[in-house]
Amino acid sequence: MATIAVLGTLDTKGPEHAYVAEIIRQRGHHTLLIDTGSGSVPTVKADISREEVAQAGQVDLAAILARRDRGEAVTAMAGASAKLLSELVDSGRIQGVISLGGGGGTAISTTAMRALPIGFPKVMVSTLAAGNVAPYVGTKDIVMIPSIVDVSGINRLSRTLLARAAGAICGMVETVIPEGEDKPLICASMFGNTTECVNAAKTILEEAGYEVLVFAATGTGGRIMESLIESGLITGVLDITTTEWADELVGGVLNAGPHRLEAAGRMGVPAIVTPGCLDMVNFGEPASIPEKYKDRLFYPHNPQVTLMRTSPAECAELGRILAEKVNAYTAPVTVLLPLKAISVISAPGQPFHDPEADAALFAGIKSHLRSDIPVVEVDCEINAPEFAEACVGALLDGIIPRSVTQ
Repeated sequence: MATIAVLGTLDTKGPEHAYVAEIIRQRGHHTLLIDTGSGSVPTVKADISREEVAQAGQVDLAAILARRDRGEAVTAMAGASAKLLSELVDSGRIQGVISLGGGGGTAISTTAMRALPIGFPKVMVSTLAAGNVAPYVGTKDIVMIPSIVDVSGINRLSRTLLARAAGAICGMVETVIPEGEDKPLICASMFGNTTECVNAAKTILEEAGYEVLVFAATGTGGRIMESLIESGLITGVLDITTTEWADELVGGVLNAGPHRLEAAGRMGVPAIVTPGCLDMVNFGEPASIPEKYKDRLFYPHNPQVTLMRTSPAECAELGRILAEKVNAYTAPVTVLLPLKAISVISAPGQPFHDPEADAALFAGIKSHLRSDIPVVEVDCEINAPEFAEACVGALLDGIIPRSVTQ
């Protein structure tokens, strides 16, 4: 028997949350009804009032309400809800959370859910779930269920949908996770143009007793990898594909934000870093490419993705950025450079082969890197077996000494 938090704005959506709570209790679980509203009087009685939520976040709710600024109230209650839910999870008082909401309710509840660990059951029934949910889900495993109709009363359609959502959170908390062999975890970044290298490195690491989690360097993948590193679960980072920084610098569609490559440094996790696929910036179909780039070199990866070759000047700046990020690392870190190609299509004879740009990239890295950080130059392409072996060797050299001393 679990306790499930039913989180929501009980002034506008009280009966709907109460209905979901009743379905959960019929399944034999306890509920904790939490009010995150900031408007009129709650329509149902909460187990944790809005005042208690605000207090958990050190929010002066009365002062905010006096200003009649709904945006400020939503933001304040979102932060307070995140702190309250985190405390409830840490103390073992709840084993899952479900919420129902429109725009404001979704913003509040998903902010709170994003503060919870990956693997903790989270369900959000939302009027916004059929659109772009990236801002609400972030890097966490929030299950978004479209409400289809507005969350406004119990009717023939909502009765079914909300009951199914209640069943979903019950099923999640009832599921027993099968036991497995918990090996040390390694994070690896991969793109289509570095697949062979990462797969080869993964095989070697698995044979050495590690479990490798591979993340696609597509923006979201990089952010999720950084988030997982920050969770404290990761033993080492195999950052072979740092291409998201090319999109961040130049304006491509697969950027991971300005904090990519920072988590390993903050957490003190051993790592290797390579400039994998920094030769390319990702855009959509040709018509979507900004006019200012019309004279650049492009490669049609597929009908939906067009790649643009980074210039020598851009590569020099990418080298500086990469070096400055790595300079903040406190655990062992090695930078490896595949001198003949940083992607499949930058190899000799391929469309993005540009020795001048590659030289600018490598020079930018080496000239800005801390003098005590090793740089290993490997005279091969990035997908050559010897490069994968060099990456794994450097990573294990950084991990094993630390493990021995623990």
